[in-house]
Amino acid sequence: MTSPGLASPHGREAPYGRDARTSRSRGWALIRPAVVAERSALGAMVAWSLLEAVPVLLSGRLMASALDQGFLAGSPSTGLACLGAYAVTLLLGAVGARQVMTPLARVVESVRDRLVHLVVFASLRRSAQTDAEADASAVARTTRQTEAVRQMAAGLLMTARTVVFSVAAVVLGLLTLVPEVALVTAVSLAASGVLLVRLSRSLRHRYATSLAAEEQLAGEAGQVLRGLRDVYACGAVLTAERQVGEAVDAQAAASMAAGRLGAGRLGVIAVGARLPLVATLLMAPWLVRSDAASPGEVLGAATYLVTGLEPALRSMVHSVANVGLHLGVLLLRLADHVTVPPAPAGGKARPAHAALELHEVTFAYGPGSAPVVDHLSLSIAEGEHLAVMGPSGAGKSTLAGLLAGLERPDRGDVRIGGSRAAELDPTWLRRTVVLVPQESYVFVGSVRENLAYLRAESAPEDHELDATVELFGLTELLARLGGRDAVIERPGALSEGERQLLVLARVYLSTASIVILDEATCHLDPVAEARAEQAFITRPGTLVVIAHRISSVLRAPRVLVVEQGNVVDGSHRELRQRSALYADLMIGLNAE
Repeated sequence: MTSPGLASPHGREAPYGRDARTSRSRGWALIRPAVVAERSALGAMVAWSLLEAVPVLLSGRLMASALDQGFLAGSPSTGLACLGAYAVTLLLGAVGARQVMTPLARVVESVRDRLVHLVVFASLRRSAQTDAEADASAVARTTRQTEAVRQMAAGLLMTARTVVFSVAAVVLGLLTLVPEVALVTAVSLAASGVLLVRLSRSLRHRYATSLAAEEQLAGEAGQVLRGLRDVYACGAVLTAERQVGEAVDAQAAASMAAGRLGAGRLGVIAVGARLPLVATLLMAPWLVRSDAASPGEVLGAATYLVTGLEPALRSMVHSVANVGLHLGVLLLRLADHVTVPPAPAGGKARPAHAALELHEVTFAYGPGSAPVVDHLSLSIAEGEHLAVMGPSGAGKSTLAGLLAGLERPDRGDVRIGGSRAAELDPTWLRRTVVLVPQESYVFVGSVRENLAYLRAESAPEDHELDATVELFGLTELLARLGGRDAVIERPGALSEGERQLLVLARVYLSTASIVILDEATCHLDPVAEARAEQAFITRPGTLVVIAHRISSVLRAPRVLVVEQGNVVDGSHRELRQRSALYADLMIGLNAE
């Protein structure tokens, strides 16, 4: 077959979105039962909050009396008495603020206990439903988010009750003191509320995007760190670096976008608090001349706006709006975690056979890059031996990464056993497909541990180890090291060829039914290479060899030639007729 194929060498992102009302209901539903269960504590909070709001409610009236009936009336003692009364109300407010902490703690701790219960239960249930290892990073992350919810809930309740009662006290005080200013204030508050709601909708989405990007970064980094040995072993360092780098960039961009939009909240304070104050000052001459208000009452109205309304609005914008949005998003993320879907009947796909298939696959290392693989279709039957050849930079290693599931195509499907790679059980995939790169990874440990590394289910017996050692010509190396239980303390002291042979023997002992050798014998002499490849040819399973010597090509009954953006495959006889590159190589070989 002939199909469009490969070119030469470097992004992918996951969108995030959700309906706002659904998000709010799902998130807040987590803590609603805990809050409802603490109704008595909520009632105590309301009672103490009313006492705390007394200074705000009486501040304007006492200031007006101090000026009109005291200092302007020539009675300093009366003015000082009014100011003293205001000081007493401040003490009462402090008592209310102190006493509110006990019922507040009851509500918050009840919320925290419920979230911890839900998170732990969901983690245990999810682990019980799968045979994969529990994701420790996910548990730690949700635990941190639970603690963050506890802290945010405490701050939100503390500030929200102050805002509600302070704004109510300001409006009530203005109505009894200067109704005209109360009307202007009410209109300004309504306008600032509309502005805050519209701003919050956008901020909620950006906060959600930022948190999702943060979780994506934690997941990508955690996965790479947990599998650092495997990353080196399969030569996927650049792929891992690119994936983590993309996650870092996405998280930084999402955080900056949320920060820029958050600056717009200053407009809410200006409209809700500063506008009524400016209006009051402009109206003051008219109010006094028309006897609608006395000088003291104008001062009292300004006192309500400056000492009561503006601090409340600042708290609402910087605490309630900000913390509330973060809290809502965090609750949604926790809702996603504690909602454990029922276990699927058959679990993730674990095909009964391991045939490889690429259908119209296109892959590029970035949105603006030329495709390395372009509309490639290829089928490799189970148990088949295929050699891949072509010039350096043609994309042979990229093809190997696609076949192994290390790279995901931009378009098209990579299937193993008839199932898309994305639908396969990751554990099954990693045990079924092994990619061996040029770089050979031997770790500090015994020879036995190095050879048995890919045998997770059952360690090989001594006789199996000895037979494999002899098959790959490692007998002399083992004797020098001290036997199969000798510790390799300095892997770098081994030659590159010795490390390659150890890795090849490791893969031979694995349970993989698909082995991809990406120039994995490049440091072996021709005799050792032939011995190693012959071992894999006689081993049950599929063998794909990315060849660096023509001898590897000649050992395969089927060859894939990658050249000049095209892929041609067939038998040796067919390729002599259909591939100029292959024909030239054969002519040169015959001449030799």
